[in-house]
Amino acid sequence: MTRKKVVVGMSGGIDSSVAAMLLVEQGYEVIGATLKIWEEGEYLDGEWHDRSCCKVGLAKYAAERLNIPYFIWDAHNEFKQWVVGEFCDEYMRGRTPNPCIRCNEKIKFSLLIEKAIGIGADYIATGHYARINCNNENNKFYLRRGVDTEKDQSYFLYRLTQNQLSRIIFPLGEYTKPEVLDIAGSLDLPLDEIRESQEVCFVTQEGYQDFIANRIPASVSHGKFVSSSGETLGEHKGIAFYTIGQRRGLGVSAGERLYVVNINTSRNEIVLGKEEEVYTSGLIASDIHTISGEPMSEAMRLFARIRYRHEGSKATITPIGEGRQRVIFDEPQWAITPGQSIVFYDGDMVIGGGIIESPVH
Repeated sequence: MTRKKVVVGMSGGIDSSVAAMLLVEQGYEVIGATLKIWEEGEYLDGEWHDRSCCKVGLAKYAAERLNIPYFIWDAHNEFKQWVVGEFCDEYMRGRTPNPCIRCNEKIKFSLLIEKAIGIGADYIATGHYARINCNNENNKFYLRRGVDTEKDQSYFLYRLTQNQLSRIIFPLGEYTKPEVLDIAGSLDLPLDEIRESQEVCFVTQEGYQDFIANRIPASVSHGKFVSSSGETLGEHKGIAFYTIGQRRGLGVSAGERLYVVNINTSRNEIVLGKEEEVYTSGLIASDIHTISGEPMSEAMRLFARIRYRHEGSKATITPIGEGRQRVIFDEPQWAITPGQSIVFYDGDMVIGGGIIESPVH
């Protein structure tokens, strides 16, 4: 019987290395691969970035330990276009993007599947903590949370399609992180050298302002900080450098704590307010994608998360035309941020999600 061939996206981290190991043990013909997301001149000490989620040397080492073939495939043009370019553009629009979701959609899965098919592979696999099930009656695939609720990464995967899900394996979906660490011990990986992948792999939270300013000098465009009533409170450096709910780094002297509550791009103004002003009751979402591929055409009661570490809240989701949904939460939510993704769940099953356009007060 011919073994099924699977390409494992290997980052050099513990999770993807263990995913490859589990598939080898399950009898698959396993091939390791890393997508090259930076040009040669952008290497740093043999890597593509000191925070990059891909460490080539460690990925090669893990592949050698598992005695599997290993490839590096170029994806730097796609990464710059779909991830880095959009990241900068969204901040310039006064929005806060989630580049990991776009990278998963356009690079890690779309491109990896394309490359894998090109070498005759049946599946791809990654080290994500999520689960995929197939309903044999309707031949539909379902995306579910990982068993480890602390590590669950289904939020980042809501834009996967039925065709993609049919070709993906998530070996770690049924494991907890401590169990994965125990398995990793037998691979003899240098665990002390391997850091957890960050939510944004190519720039630090503190350094994203310089990252954008270096690529788009026009982003440094001073304007006014104003209160909700329109009073001038100070001067900001450029709307690209702020996000909803931000308190630190405002440089505004006031008798009370102030937070970014709104970004007015047309006036180049940033509205500051009290903590209670950061809470809103709902939002409008667009660019809706569903795991089933079927539109959300009727009002639904679902669990909704507005950021990765958001615990989530029950909400009523109602279609309002032009592919948009109005989401009203049972309780007001903190810092609903345009550009971020909202993801809908029914129990542990991902229904879909979209991009937050604006809060609803």
